[in-house]
Amino acid sequence: MPRPARKGKYNNVKVKRDGYTFDSKREDEYYVIIRASDEVKSVVVHPRYELTPKYVSPEGVKRRAITYVADFLVTYHDGREEVVDVKGVETDVFKIKRVLFERRYGKAITIVK
Repeated sequence: MPRPARKGKYNNVKVKRDGYTFDSKREDEYYVIIRASDEVKSVVVHPRYELTPKYVSPEGVKRRAITYVADFLVTYHDGREEVVDVKGVETDVFKIKRVLFERRYGKAITIVK
């Protein structure tokens, strides 16, 4: 007997579509909507951005790079690009990564609730 889909920490249910695994039904619904839009040229699912590079601390401890994985990078026909994150809850970690992203890349993250 197959196991029922497990709910995540915030009661989200993962959804698979077009070879992607979305963290929530809301994220999947946004993907369907944005793919159907005539204004959209392309959609990159789960683009990864480096916020800080890996390095070795003064004590000799190796530190991993800090990365941020957005839900979508949407490119419009007029050339605009929009980094989109579908959120139910804005965690403290996300808030920190948003500031690091905005500082490094000079653009805002669009949050879809």
